Amino acid sequence: MLRMQNLNKVYRTHLIETHALRRFEIHVREGEFVTVTGPSGSGKTTFLNIAGLLEELTDGDYFLDGVNVKGLDDNARTRLRNEKLGFIFQGFNLIPDLNLFDNVDVPLRYRGLPAKERKERIEDALAQVGLAARMKHYPAELSGGQQQRVAIARALAGSPKLLLADEPTGNLDTQMARSVMELLEEINARGTTILMVTHDPELAIRAQRNVHIIDGQVSDLVRQTPSLATTTAHYA
Repeated sequence: MLRMQNLNKVYRTHLIETHALRRFEIHVREGEFVTVTGPSGSGKTTFLNIAGLLEELTDGDYFLDGVNVKGLDDNARTRLRNEKLGFIFQGFNLIPDLNLFDNVDVPLRYRGLPAKERKERIEDALAQVGLAARMKHYPAELSGGQQQRVAIARALAGSPKLLLADEPTGNLDTQMARSVMELLEEINARGTTILMVTHDPELAIRAQRNVHIIDGQVSDLVRQTPSLATTTAHYA
């Protein structure tokens, strides 16, 4: 599903070179739920941005569902991102003046999908997150956990093969965080691959596998599920 090999990301100014990722290697297989942990400044966000085709790598290879993204032009990257990826952010990023239905509809409109298909996708996605009865409500009428569920529905409506989540429980209390994690586990059980950055060790160990990043490199891969023990090599 996702494979990075000998990947490097360097930020350059006229005075300084900053190596955000160094010889970075990881393989996430289709259907896995992988959490990514590491200290602040370790390269987690850079990794997620490159995985989400929001930033370009400096060198190395990145294969997304069999496609090497290195060298793709902007149009090809946008098309691949729309077809393959869904995003969940810490801050929900809902539009306050739109109800839940219309919030989920926004990215589908950008994809040019017909109204009937959009309606079916929106209703199905909101049903999956348990908010079908509240689709005409506005974000301010929901709790933080419910708003994050709307953000998840918005991602699901695009039928992504890979769901990228950046600290999706960071703004939630413990009970709401567990509820969102349970929902992500249900989504994964239905076949969606999930890659989640988190600072919460309790949530990290609930995934099938935990990848730890230090100084722009994969430090270790901690396997939580015995059946996955032979699926991934150790990278250092």
